[in-house]
Amino acid sequence: MRKLIVSEFVSLDGVMQAPGGKDEDRDGGFEHGGWTIPYWHDDIGAAFGGLMQGVDAFLLGRRTYVTHADAFEPLPPGDPFGDLMNAPRKYVVSKTLTQPIWRNTTVIRDNVVGSIRALKAEPGGTILTDGSSQLVHAMIEHDLVDELHLLVYPLALGSGKRALPAGVHATFELASATPYPTGVVGLHYRRRRAS
Repeated sequence: MRKLIVSEFVSLDGVMQAPGGKDEDRDGGFEHGGWTIPYWHDDIGAAFGGLMQGVDAFLLGRRTYVTHADAFEPLPPGDPFGDLMNAPRKYVVSKTLTQPIWRNTTVIRDNVVGSIRALKAEPGGTILTDGSSQLVHAMIEHDLVDELHLLVYPLALGSGKRALPAGVHATFELASATPYPTGVVGLHYRRRRAS
């Protein structure tokens, strides 16, 4: 069974919306896009590189997929971050995307939960999801997530899309905690399942 990891940038009050850019996602009137930028540290990038070891598939919601495709597909071969992000297969959950815009993409249109279960049962490496709030909520609700990698930033945003779904009871155990010099803390959790 392949491992499915959810990796998110999260504020102290659990918001994950638009961490990378001012206008990345203004749903609900969100005004704090790019909130992670002042807290960047190269050690965070190195930890992400470590997380990517063994990842051979991205599983994303449509909006996150389009944002990533626009950023990484144009990068030339030999760009270290481009090579890292472009090499894995991509699976995008969407009923509206008509054509893939990022190399090696499969569109999942129907039976999302069943399709993800089937993907996890295939041979292969780790599957990584980031962003994709609606997809992440559905996967947690259906017990599909094996690990959470949360980068918790030292600020509260007050409103925005939440990293974890409301009303769902799920138990995780802490595998590691890594503080970074800018006040960010990396928290790695493993899903605890009933025996």
